[in-house]
Amino acid sequence: MTYCGTICGNLLVMVLVSKSNNLHTPMYFFLTQLTVSDIMVTSDIVPNMLHGILNNGSSMSLPRCFTQLFFFSYSECAECLLLTVMSYDRYLAICKPLYYHSIMTSILCLKSITISWIIGFFATLTTISSTSQLLFCRSNVIDHFFCDFNPILELSCSDTFSVNLLATSVAFPFVVFPFILIVVSYAYIIHTILKLQSINQREKVFSTCGSHLVVVSIFYGTLFSIYLNPIKGNSTTSHKLLSFMYCVGIPSINPVIYCLRNKDIKIALRKCIA
Repeated sequence: MTYCGTICGNLLVMVLVSKSNNLHTPMYFFLTQLTVSDIMVTSDIVPNMLHGILNNGSSMSLPRCFTQLFFFSYSECAECLLLTVMSYDRYLAICKPLYYHSIMTSILCLKSITISWIIGFFATLTTISSTSQLLFCRSNVIDHFFCDFNPILELSCSDTFSVNLLATSVAFPFVVFPFILIVVSYAYIIHTILKLQSINQREKVFSTCGSHLVVVSIFYGTLFSIYLNPIKGNSTTSHKLLSFMYCVGIPSINPVIYCLRNKDIKIALRKCIA
């Protein structure tokens, strides 16, 4: 039910944005790209997870395992970049409103999205290709519900130092640096909001970026809890619960957060139903 709700919820956002003229803005264009990423990651993980639950475990070939890891990593890397682009859009709209329309043009939006997907693809391909060159001669059982990066490395009998170093090198510009940019953007946004005299103005301005801030907080909070967890071992119950939240929970609640906290989408939904 959660999987079907995730797919339908994200597709609903895409349909509303495409059909409603008042949603043809950069912010909602970026939102549709975020829904594509959510659909990709949940479709990559959940069907095989459900198969494993119904059959008390499941098996897959090594190439298929790496394929699952690729699409998972690709969608998450792209989402980091997309959230960064969305934070820059909110920064311009709130902190530089007079320059917003001249800077955030349709061409810039299209270029930003295209670059995010292309860079994410090649960054992921580089890491997965390097990982696939390892030798796997240990147990072929992963105590996890999908082929995650660290559990796969635990099965290798090769020296994984170079692969870990490459993954860290890729993660910094595509995960850590975007997070820093998002934090800086929201520092300027909050500073601008606090300078407003009217409380109603503050609430109105903050409502335009509140949904995005909630999504960013949940996404990066779960991401860092998983991959910066000081507890050794990636097959612990806590790690699997966090991974479940990361792969299943976040894609399912993102459409809810954007729909419930956004007046424009509510209006578009009422018009669509009517």
